[in-house]
Amino acid sequence: MSRRCAVTGKGVQTGNNVSHSNIKSRRRFLPNLQVNSLMSDLLREPVRMRLSAHGLRTVEHRGGIDAFLLSTPSVELTVELRKVKRRMVKIRDAAAAAAA
Repeated sequence: MSRRCAVTGKGVQTGNNVSHSNIKSRRRFLPNLQVNSLMSDLLREPVRMRLSAHGLRTVEHRGGIDAFLLSTPSVELTVELRKVKRRMVKIRDAAAAAAA
């Protein structure tokens, strides 16, 4: 599992630890990733994904996981989120066809 946010794309960055005597050694800055289960209204089940804290705020700001995935172009999503989006679109279209 890579250390990359599924929404924002934030990943590991590198830099230096600098000591008091100005000796530099390499270090890694890890993103604040959390494993979250966001409840999908269309799927009626939780969608589990690895998000940064900023990515979680982005999803919530855009109206939840359903609204976020349906409004985001598939090109910008990861492979796992594209599969979830395809399932959502299929269920939404089936519900619209049944209502018509």
